[in-house]
Amino acid sequence: MAAFIAVLITVSVSLIITRVGTAALVHTGLSREVARFQARSAFFGVGFTTSEAESVVNHPVRRRIVLWLVVLGNAGIVTVLASVILSVTRSHGVSAAELAFLAVGLAALALLGRSRLLERIIDRALDRWTDLDVRDYADLLELTGDFAVAELRVEPGDWLAEETLRDLHLRDEGVVVLGITRANGNWLGAPDGDTVVHAGDTLVVYGRDDRVCELDERRDDATGDAAHAVAVAEQERLEAAEEELDAAPAG
Repeated sequence: MAAFIAVLITVSVSLIITRVGTAALVHTGLSREVARFQARSAFFGVGFTTSEAESVVNHPVRRRIVLWLVVLGNAGIVTVLASVILSVTRSHGVSAAELAFLAVGLAALALLGRSRLLERIIDRALDRWTDLDVRDYADLLELTGDFAVAELRVEPGDWLAEETLRDLHLRDEGVVVLGITRANGNWLGAPDGDTVVHAGDTLVVYGRDDRVCELDERRDDATGDAAHAVAVAEQERLEAAEEELDAAPAG
């Protein structure tokens, strides 16, 4: 009987650890499905290599969570399995009652594993005793693709200098100004159309990487205006293609 109790304890602890790991990864911005898969992979030492795994490894908080899952998984499973094997080999057989006890226990744990109550308890505990609300903004903003968040230092003679955001029409190029650090160090978040961009400012912008790089090099002359017109036309083509793709029936 001791061997079967050890099995149930092992499964119970494994269940709780992976559920806590899943909840912790969810708090960093992963979807619950991805978080569950990565937590179980780390705890049981599966080691799948996917883009999802890369998003975990490249995130410092997620990497710490997964490291603990790996350590706990390897230490716990090896130790308890060794204990179970020794207990079983020393016994003189397995009775029907012991098998029934194990089956009932595993079934109860399976039901517990699907419980939303356990999930809510873990989430509340993490909210109260940890600081894991660390969103992965690279994932949220799709920065792993063509998009980037970058800082643009505005120099005298730049196309951006001494113009309002409304007159620059950067959104027509697919570029959004998230904030501006003034030359004196003051931060202006979510600036509106009346905000003037001055030489010495540093703009925090979000847009396609190649467009952001080109904008950083654009000068305040005829070539700058021409580059803006080209960028607007390109953005219109991209938006038309995206709308067409979005309107296409699924499957």
